[in-house]
Order: sequence, then structure tokens, then C-alpha cells
Amino acid sequence: MIEQSPSLLALLRQLQRVPYLASKNLYIVAQHFLDLDQQGTEQFCNALLTLKERMDKCTDCFSWKEKERGCSFCASSKRDKTVICVVETWRDLIALEKSGGYFGLYHVLGGALCPLDGIGPDDLTIKQLVTRIDRGCAEIIFAFNQTPEGEATASYISTKLKGKSLKISCLARGLPVGSSLEAMDRLTVYKALSERRPF
Repeated sequence: MIEQSPSLLALLRQLQRVPYLASKNLYIVAQHFLDLDQQGTEQFCNALLTLKERMDKCTDCFSWKEKERGCSFCASSKRDKTVICVVETWRDLIALEKSGGYFGLYHVLGGALCPLDGIGPDDLTIKQLVTRIDRGCAEIIFAFNQTPEGEATASYISTKLKGKSLKISCLARGLPVGSSLEAMDRLTVYKALSERRPF
């Protein structure tokens, strides 16, 4: 049987570690790699190795950036530096950016508070966010997934910002509860962002 091939089993084990790759698609992806010629395989591997070698997180907003370049968001002169949109993940940042309705800065927390999974405030970039706000910020927007964890994270951060002269808003409730920003269409994300309300 082909399942007994050590080389194929090794690839399937690696593919199983890829998040969001459904197990029913493992053989489809494996087939894609098997069908690639040597040049295509080398290009794919080189792209992945180059990505790991050259990408790093911005020390201000924690979005991914090229190591040799400044952050495309933080360094842009076209961005409103008085507004910071706080998101859970880089994927959420991309979803908001695709909407075309936001021109401020971002801050990627790296997740949401979830004590059951062992994720506390020190596991996220909340301290760094507060430091950024202290350097000068007029408004922060909570753009979290509308889940209990997202709500808890917004509440926790807002308590850390009490007494600061700062407008705090969150996305409008047009997004379905329990939904993920990266799964929403651009219009829904745009409306939720443009119709944000005080938190």
C-alpha cells in the first residue's frame, strides 16, 4: 500500500501540523507536491526558507515585516498615527486592510485572553500597547472577534486604560457573533469598521 511509503508518511505528518488544512485535503496537497517538477519544488522550498529568514515582527505593532525594511504600516506617512486599531492576529489585520476603510495604525496582540488555554495578559502584547498609547494616541479601536475571549480581552485592556484621555471604540455589532474577521466579506468588515461605536 502507498501509505507504507516512508517518504509519503513523512510528508503527510508535516502536512497534519499545518493549521486549517483539513485532513481530507492532505492527499490532495501531497499529490500537488508529488506532481511538481524539480524546479517547482526547489522554488517552493526556497520561497519558504527565504520567508523564514527575512521576515520578523515589527517591535511597535507586531505585524510581520521584512527584517531589512521598516514596517509598512508604522513607517507610512499616509497613516493617521493618532489612531490604533487593536486586533488579535495578523490575519485579522489583513482582513481590515482589505476593506479599504481604515488608515490608522495597528497593534497585533497575538491572540485573545483565554485562561482555559493558559493564555493570560503576559502572553499577549498588552503592555506594549499601553506603552504605545502613553507615547501619544487619541483613539484605539477594538477590532476583536466577537467571542467571549474577544470581549474579555477588550474589557481587560479598557480597565488598563482608565484615567487616560483617550477615545475607546469597537467595531459595530454588524459582524455575526462567534464569527472570525478573516472569514467576513470586505463590505461587512468595511461597514463594521466605519460604524464603530464607543466601547
